[in-house]
Amino acid sequence: MKMVLYSFWRSSAAFRVRIALNLKGLDYEVIPVHLSKNGGEQVQSSYAQKNPTCLVPLLLDGNVPVHQSLAIIEYLEETNPTTPLLPMTAIDRAWVRSLAMDIAMDTHPLSNLRVLRYLVRILGVSVADKDVWYQHWIALGLENLEKQLSIDPRVGRFGLGDQPGLIDICLVPQIFNALSAKIDVSTYPTLMKIFHECMKLPAFINASWENQVDAEGSNPLIPPQE
Repeated sequence: MKMVLYSFWRSSAAFRVRIALNLKGLDYEVIPVHLSKNGGEQVQSSYAQKNPTCLVPLLLDGNVPVHQSLAIIEYLEETNPTTPLLPMTAIDRAWVRSLAMDIAMDTHPLSNLRVLRYLVRILGVSVADKDVWYQHWIALGLENLEKQLSIDPRVGRFGLGDQPGLIDICLVPQIFNALSAKIDVSTYPTLMKIFHECMKLPAFINASWENQVDAEGSNPLIPPQE
């Protein structure tokens, strides 16, 4: 039975899962969940009954639901070990997971849509100040990643060696966010080198914003590789 992914085209978390599914060559159906229309389809009962967190992504493998992007990716890794997304050794797996968590747990949540909405609608932060908040946390997260990856000998064409994996799965959506926010990404040469390598691959291209069934706009201007 084909897996089902509840997704939103600009959701970074859903983007990660789409990349992972594509890298593993798994067949899946995308069901869009619009995070803004009609007050947000994710909070309507038809979806909230499936995922009480009212967030995307949600993966259904048969009747088994799995939420949270990193948990979904780990599930895919364990149930479909072909084309591994994690390295063989425990120390390398810990390193890869730590970088993925730097993005998915420390950086991304601070620029999540519901956080930005709370800043504006509840706390009364201006749109301009909200944008400053958004840019600050994305830039800080990318700066920290650049520091780590620029000096680690395990980095190759991709975050770990010459095969794409979990680091790249988390990095690419965050770079998309940075480009959309008009952050100067030239200050992250290591990250952008990896990003450009990823964006040569169909798994990343087909998972990107503009190639989704619910896409409402084009991808951010991707700077040419120097």
